[in-house]
Amino acid sequence: MGDMNVPQQFFVDKLEQAKIHFERALDCKHTEFDDLYPYMIEHPQFFWYKRYVAWSELLTIVKLCDELEISWTEQFTERQAEYVRGRVMSSKVLDYWYETNESREHVG
Repeated sequence: MGDMNVPQQFFVDKLEQAKIHFERALDCKHTEFDDLYPYMIEHPQFFWYKRYVAWSELLTIVKLCDELEISWTEQFTERQAEYVRGRVMSSKVLDYWYETNESREHVG
């Protein structure tokens, strides 16, 4: 295929797009995934799948950045970068991605 030099900025831009896609999925906002599978909106499991797809996309771009030795952590808070390094989309990631839930009072 030959030696192809892709600018570092290309990956930084793709990383930012993947982060926005994940955050929109996290917030249950419209994403390009909704356009691809409009019938899934009717199914409750759709939002979990949509988040999983966006998370996978984000992890893929981060993996490529790591392999190409392109720094990616500046795009995230320290905690978000820790979640991404952990690679598992847990309830902790879903609950604390924006780091605002810890300050909320919880009704018991």
